[in-house]
Amino acid sequence: MRVDQSEEMSEDEDRSLPSDLAGDAIAESVSKARNCVGCSGDVAGSDSGSAENILHNVLENVLHFLTSRRDRNAASLVCKSWYRVEALTRSELFIGNCYAVSPRRVTSRFNRVRSVMIKGKPRFADFNLMPPNWGAHFSPWVAAMAKSYPWLETVYLKRMSVTDDDLALLADSFPGFKELVLFCCEGFGTSGIAVVASRCMHLRVLDLIESDVADDEVDWISCFPEKETCLESLMFDCIECPINFEALERLVSRSPSLKKLGVNRYVSIAQLYRLMIRAPHLTHLGTGSFSTSEAVVHGESEPDYASAFAACKSLVCLSGFKDILPDYLPCIYPVCANLTTLNLSFANITPEQLKPVISHCHKLQTFWALDSICDEGLQAVASTCKELRELRVFPVDVREDGEGPISEVGFQAISEGCRKLQYILYFCQRMTNAAVVAMSQNCQDLVVFRLCIMGRHQPDHQTGEPMDQGFGAIVINCKKLTRLAISGLLTDRAFSYIGKYGKLVRTLSVAFAGNSDLGLKYVLEGCLRLQKLEIRDSPFGDGALRSGLHHYYNMRFLWMSACKLSRQGCQEVARAMPHLVVEVMRNENDDETENSVEVEGMENHVQVLYMYRSLEGPRDDAPKFVDIL
Repeated sequence: MRVDQSEEMSEDEDRSLPSDLAGDAIAESVSKARNCVGCSGDVAGSDSGSAENILHNVLENVLHFLTSRRDRNAASLVCKSWYRVEALTRSELFIGNCYAVSPRRVTSRFNRVRSVMIKGKPRFADFNLMPPNWGAHFSPWVAAMAKSYPWLETVYLKRMSVTDDDLALLADSFPGFKELVLFCCEGFGTSGIAVVASRCMHLRVLDLIESDVADDEVDWISCFPEKETCLESLMFDCIECPINFEALERLVSRSPSLKKLGVNRYVSIAQLYRLMIRAPHLTHLGTGSFSTSEAVVHGESEPDYASAFAACKSLVCLSGFKDILPDYLPCIYPVCANLTTLNLSFANITPEQLKPVISHCHKLQTFWALDSICDEGLQAVASTCKELRELRVFPVDVREDGEGPISEVGFQAISEGCRKLQYILYFCQRMTNAAVVAMSQNCQDLVVFRLCIMGRHQPDHQTGEPMDQGFGAIVINCKKLTRLAISGLLTDRAFSYIGKYGKLVRTLSVAFAGNSDLGLKYVLEGCLRLQKLEIRDSPFGDGALRSGLHHYYNMRFLWMSACKLSRQGCQEVARAMPHLVVEVMRNENDDETENSVEVEGMENHVQVLYMYRSLEGPRDDAPKFVDIL
């Protein structure tokens, strides 16, 4: 089940600085120059202390109503008093980069935290562009929190390295622990999950999403308490090993609050039926395998799957469909009219198989699918799903030279039929400027636009022109845009549009685009709110890198791989910006051939640059293939 919860942790939603500790570096200097009214000695002696206590109490009560991280960060910079009170009232903590601040600094400032969200590796790690064993270890964080936050209830980790020992320490240290979400994490196995299940007696959420979970041959499902549980959400579709279904069935039966359930491919459709009749109150369901059941194999009659779905009156989100047999799709017809989210991104189905399903989905707001549904399937979505807010279309064939079944035809149909669209991720092999311009005109509420033309340097396939006009129209007409991914044949002209009109863009991803350093200069000088910049296989060099010296301290990170950077150019940036961590990476096996002629000829070339702001300076756990300049 492709489940992308990355948006929950994105600055696009909450316009925060790289972490909630961002104010530390300047708070002290600010407070020296500006004190709170009532804290500057207007009232002498004990009256002054009394007045300060009153203001402290009032401020504490007021700050409890501030939920936005951006607003809280701003409040902490008013003066010393506000800085202290804001820290005392902060219960939720967001760390956008685990190396931007140390656990010691976090726990010394915030001591009433109940919920922690931490992000580790940058997003390009998902595409195997970062060497394994790079870092982002959870161990120092959980060790520090175990000593300082005995009342911690929630941990949400993304792209972190988590060990079984980390999970054991977490389970033993927080008696009231309730929620654990591990998104794209690695390093742990079913043994660690078993410890969490057995020792966290108040667990409400256990979501393992796109994580790499080792099979330790442990029956972790049986480790949950035998009494009635507090479980509200259980997602484990990424666990690639069989589970004890009888134990899962008993667990579901004794979890009356369970609303979200996502099972793995080892749960058959017949077993799913048994789970559904025990939990008709589910709102979110990930189906696991959706193919011929064991009952059919042994000649038995199959259950009435459609009746089980019909009984789930509250179901609004449906996903999974791994190993799908399309003949079973009619089973979900009874719930389609109520669905707001449908994720078919693992279902290799045809337009003919999709149409009967989508024709019932008039309330659908989020739809994910494979490009096997073709332009015809997208046209069906456009004609039915008028409330659609988010569309993601993934490729079945990820080769750059493949023959993609979707094009500008389906893309334009969506723009004309789904005018409330706010988010689109679209993988295709060919596109036209006209279709992208139409999208910009028809869907002006777009916040996220990610068009991935998979073939390198692909122009408008009808006119042969660069895709500059299309992407230019997106940043000109979509004035709410905060995230943009660009691809195809693009010249510096496209980057000039982005720099001039993309004033709200906070995340920019660039692949195989641009023709000189001037393009990146346009972006770095024009996009003043840019927080995250990801670039791969583009012709930008040292001059482009130096053009952002004025802005890097305001960004969360810059990633550049397979560009034209030199070690000397990166070193110059590191010297000019001492509070910036500049990491240069090479392949792990490069150490073995360090003395070869080929390596000597390329020793000044930078394969991967990862640059981020940190209050702590360079990290102390960098592997050998990482040089910190």
